[in-house]
Amino acid sequence: MWPFRRKSKDVRTIVPVTLHAKYDAAQTTRENMRHWANADALSADAAADSEVRKKLRERARYEVANNSYAKGIILTLANDCVGTGPRLQVLTEDNELNKRIEAAFSQWAHSIGLAAKLRTMRMSKSTDGEAFAVLAGNGKLTGPVKLDLLLVEADRVTSPYMTFDEQTVDGIELDAFGNPSCYYVLKNHPGGSGGNLDEYTPLDAASMIHWFRPDRPGQHRGIPEITPALPLFAQLRRYTLAVLAAAETAADFAAVLFTDAPANGEAAQVEPMDVVSLEKRMATVLPDGWKLGQIKAEQPATSYAEFKREILNEIARCLNLPYNIAACNSSGYNYASGRLDWQVFARAIRVEQSDMASVVLDKILNAWIYEAMLSSEFSVLRTLSHLPHQWFFDGTEHVDPAKEANAQKIRLESNTTTLAAEFARQGKDWETELHQRAKEKNLMAELGLMTELQTTAVLEDDNDEE
Repeated sequence: MWPFRRKSKDVRTIVPVTLHAKYDAAQTTRENMRHWANADALSADAAADSEVRKKLRERARYEVANNSYAKGIILTLANDCVGTGPRLQVLTEDNELNKRIEAAFSQWAHSIGLAAKLRTMRMSKSTDGEAFAVLAGNGKLTGPVKLDLLLVEADRVTSPYMTFDEQTVDGIELDAFGNPSCYYVLKNHPGGSGGNLDEYTPLDAASMIHWFRPDRPGQHRGIPEITPALPLFAQLRRYTLAVLAAAETAADFAAVLFTDAPANGEAAQVEPMDVVSLEKRMATVLPDGWKLGQIKAEQPATSYAEFKREILNEIARCLNLPYNIAACNSSGYNYASGRLDWQVFARAIRVEQSDMASVVLDKILNAWIYEAMLSSEFSVLRTLSHLPHQWFFDGTEHVDPAKEANAQKIRLESNTTTLAAEFARQGKDWETELHQRAKEKNLMAELGLMTELQTTAVLEDDNDEE
């Protein structure tokens, strides 16, 4: 309806009225005003300023250091994401060159402890919100490549002076397009003993690896991934300690004396709160009018286990962990539900591994190639504008290997998969595995360890190759 506003007795003007759609969540009432009191309109970097991140880091580290569940969850994430370490597969047309590069990179990764450093970075990403690593030279390394990966804690990356410029975020200088161009790193940890906290080292962004999960557009520093779970971790520990204290208090009293007589009644006079020592296997006489009783232990309550389960389930949700992995307990699961929950976690791990490959591993590989091509052994790399490659991580074992092997056979026979894809599920290179399997079969045939039918098949394969 269009309402009319009368300007005079004879003239009417039509004034449109704007209708606003209403959302319950946008309304402020007495019931919800306290709940939304801390909601703000800060930008991503302003909401996660240096002081906020410092407090969150401190609390996350404290909880992980003192809470068994928190420590186990963080270790599980690091172990499942990194495993024994990523493996490089080079995909140029020169197979010999591919093998040489893969072997040299594997040897270099082992010499610097790359897998252990990546696991530490993944743990820091959970507790600190971000992980930093510097690509630097190390002359003490053996081999042609002297590149090393030096881990830096998030506390050391901070601005050398107070800045209010949009082109500078705490410890990170941005270019005109908002990309990091320089990082400022303290030479000494602010939480360490001694050292000058005014000494900084500016590092070019090309030599710095910064791994974090941006939850909002325009976010340049990370917050701990377990931030939503920190209050829940505290509640879990407080409740456990309260239940234990209540049970201990009840157990501390071997027995109590009580009477049904009224005050100043016929019961014998006994000093209130007096303590009587008891001996084993003895009989005793109680004061006149008094009875012997025990405090009934009410803890742990029947809801104790259920409360811990629900809290732990809520904690694990922000990290995409199913309850049975977070608790390391699958007693309440059947086979189907266990597999279904695992699939959610497996997809989250694949996303993490993909992110690690693009943000961390590819940058490490580019720096390694640059150092390697300066040596005579890999000078051929100078002719390559790009090194095609892919990364392999540890595969996940199936709960029922027989069922998985049968499903794999059906997929291969129906041409709905490839050997490359099936070996990749196990974190293996299909070409390497097939060459190894061929060697094993030939050696088994020479040693007479195969049946006659198997030996004939191997010989026929060799004839076909010739």
